[in-house]
Amino acid sequence: MFDNLTEKLERSFKILRGQGSITEINVAETLKEVRRALLDADVHYKIAKSFTDNVKEKALGQKIINAVQPGQMMVKIVHDELTTLMGVTNEEINIKGNPAIILLAGLQGSGKTTFAAKLAYYLKNKRGKNPLMVAGDVYRPAAINQLQVLGGQIDVPVYTEEGNNDPVKLAQAGVREAKKTARDLVIIDTAGRLAIDEEMMKEISSIKKSVSPSETLFIVDAMTGQDAVNTAKEFHDRLNYEGVVLTKLDGDARGGAALSIRSIVDKPIKFVSSGEKIEALELFHPARMADRILGMGDIVSLVEKAQEQFDTQEAIKLQRKIAKNQFNFNDFIKQILPVQRYWNICQHVQVFVRHS
Repeated sequence: MFDNLTEKLERSFKILRGQGSITEINVAETLKEVRRALLDADVHYKIAKSFTDNVKEKALGQKIINAVQPGQMMVKIVHDELTTLMGVTNEEINIKGNPAIILLAGLQGSGKTTFAAKLAYYLKNKRGKNPLMVAGDVYRPAAINQLQVLGGQIDVPVYTEEGNNDPVKLAQAGVREAKKTARDLVIIDTAGRLAIDEEMMKEISSIKKSVSPSETLFIVDAMTGQDAVNTAKEFHDRLNYEGVVLTKLDGDARGGAALSIRSIVDKPIKFVSSGEKIEALELFHPARMADRILGMGDIVSLVEKAQEQFDTQEAIKLQRKIAKNQFNFNDFIKQILPVQRYWNICQHVQVFVRHS
């Protein structure tokens, strides 16, 4: 997503290469290109201006260390400002409660239904939760079927009620079902619309009021650019949600939503989703995203993915099998596949290191 922005920012930093010091003239020239790069990435013009003003103030007040070139110093300042712009630190999702209730909201086509399954899979496997998904989009039968199929893939039940077209009552019934079946997490999918309308806002507000969710997440398609930011504000004014999820981050959008949304609604981006695979969900880390934008690569995330390839409990079982001379060819294959995936990830890490 950020390839175009990365290229333009790198071009702007070249202005300072070979310069002996940071001056008002070369900073102004550099930041003119930075501002243009941000605007081309569909960042709101007020945010782009505020961003470059902050960078200028810090750059001109910065003492240049002899071992650091002006261009390198500017990259560091821009990196820190990008991190601040996107929220500084990652903020965890609130899954306290018995059951914890996560309500999903957003426009039609934003990826809510797919995200519901991704979140259920993530919290089940990484946080030890026992989730139930509620198919609350009563207007689109395909959404219910889609959620049921995804639920079957990840072994998470989906609550539906044939003939019940009241999303508020359906959400309440879903919570009661979770309590009855000892599920400690409820994820409620809701209907989207092609555009914001009063009926939709009243409906989602009523659902929130009726189930008192632990967390309400606004799901936004990152490919919609600046429109995503405007929609996020409209939803926030009515719902006062706790966090934002950016979907389709692997698309060809320019990245303006990721850079603008925190400043506009003052709510953290909690997850980013890229790809159709169920496991394609990541916690949003502002500093790591800034690394990506500046072409430094996100090595930490790659290493974390590598670590996930190895199952400690499975290794203990295999160790016992070897000790008892029960290790067979199928066990050998189980060991080879994670090693191969780990090797592929290591190759990516090496490429990032060379280009950082």
